[in-house]
Amino acid sequence: MIAVVRSRSRTRVFVLLVVVLILLVVGPLFYLGWRQSARGVQVVSALPRLIGHKAQLTLTLQAARGNITRAEVRIVQAGKSTVVAKQETPLGPRGDVPVTIDSAGLGLREGGATFEVWARDDYWRPLKLREGATVSAPITIDLTPPKVEVIASTQYLSPGGAGVVVYRVSGANREAVTLGTRRFSGTPLGPPENNLRVALVALPYDWTSSTPLSVTAEDEAGNVGARGVPVEIKPRRFPHDRIEIKDPFLQLKVPELLPQYPPGKSLIEGFLVINRDQRKQAEEEKLRIGSKSADKPLWEGAFEQPRNTKVFSNFAETRTYFYQGREIDTQVHYGYDLASTKQSPIPVANKGVVVFAGPLTIYGNTVIVDHGLGLMTLYGHLSSIDVKPGDAVTKGQELGRSGSTGLAIGDHLHYEVLVHGISVTPLEWWDAKWIRDRISKPLKAAGLPEIVGAETRDQEPKGEAAAGSRRGRRR
Repeated sequence: MIAVVRSRSRTRVFVLLVVVLILLVVGPLFYLGWRQSARGVQVVSALPRLIGHKAQLTLTLQAARGNITRAEVRIVQAGKSTVVAKQETPLGPRGDVPVTIDSAGLGLREGGATFEVWARDDYWRPLKLREGATVSAPITIDLTPPKVEVIASTQYLSPGGAGVVVYRVSGANREAVTLGTRRFSGTPLGPPENNLRVALVALPYDWTSSTPLSVTAEDEAGNVGARGVPVEIKPRRFPHDRIEIKDPFLQLKVPELLPQYPPGKSLIEGFLVINRDQRKQAEEEKLRIGSKSADKPLWEGAFEQPRNTKVFSNFAETRTYFYQGREIDTQVHYGYDLASTKQSPIPVANKGVVVFAGPLTIYGNTVIVDHGLGLMTLYGHLSSIDVKPGDAVTKGQELGRSGSTGLAIGDHLHYEVLVHGISVTPLEWWDAKWIRDRISKPLKAAGLPEIVGAETRDQEPKGEAAAGSRRGRRR
């Protein structure tokens, strides 16, 4: 019995020794293998599929263990490897590598290539194996810019005016008529096989011929094609006016438009917040609303000035504001102020769809109607609104009643014409001959249908030339 116990004891000791031996030998090997198998640096941002003449991108790298110590980006084509970006300072566990590629300068040619990212971390591994690319992916070098053709356009343009450009673009995924930093999106019109696009454009009141008007197209590879739009510029001058701000006006309007304004604080400071900040907010909102429009013309013929109204404040009128004989501000008035009887019906100037109905800072109760292709009309200072967004309206339909809401004293209508949210003179759109010559004629020259219902008779010019007294009602 004693011998059996001793035998079992020796067996347990032997097994224990074997286990310890295994742990001493296999454990370190397992640990070293675990360290060796740790993943390296990963590219966690999207890789490019196409590279054009000029390419700028940012690659985001992330280390599975430790920190990124260096990174390199290469393009391999026809057996030649070219380094296009190198990051030799530590990036930490995660970092960005900016990449700029000048294809011509690097001698790249159109066709296939390989995009490689080489990166290293500082995580210790027992074996220093031969370094390889972290990521290797096929790309295409595309050096052919999009093709751009200007088919027809409005020949004569003026600051504060509008026109139309008909063009064709192929091989692009982004295009527009550009005026400096402004972009006017084109809309497909006509048979699809013609591939024609139409864009209404607006020239800001302070536009100069030094800012080129062109059609610009960009493809997925970043290649850009452009063609200038041939136009002749007819100068246009805009009026100036002086406005005296009175205390009764401040006492009425500051609490209305700035209800949160602290009592006892300077009312003139509150007025400047309204006249500057709220005016700027209104312009930004007009641009936002103007960025979405029907993809076809909804209007028919000339736009109509409300009957029995008189222009008493003009488009792009520069106003200098004075308080107690001291100049306090200067702003530009966009649109016409139209005087009529108190709370007179406000008809829509043309067929369209209501896209905004409600308060709009300095404009008070406002309605904006979309007439398609980026063309809209704005009706401000209303005392009441009888339509809602989404309502289809016909020319002459009542939108509401005139009033003095917003930054206005005296009952009147503030009326604007907007092209992609930019205010232009209403005078052009009130003139059937102007629409026929400057809008319908270029469309016809491009083989597109003219705007439906354009009158053949000329309307009597209104607007700047018909401006009357400027007293009493101001915004």
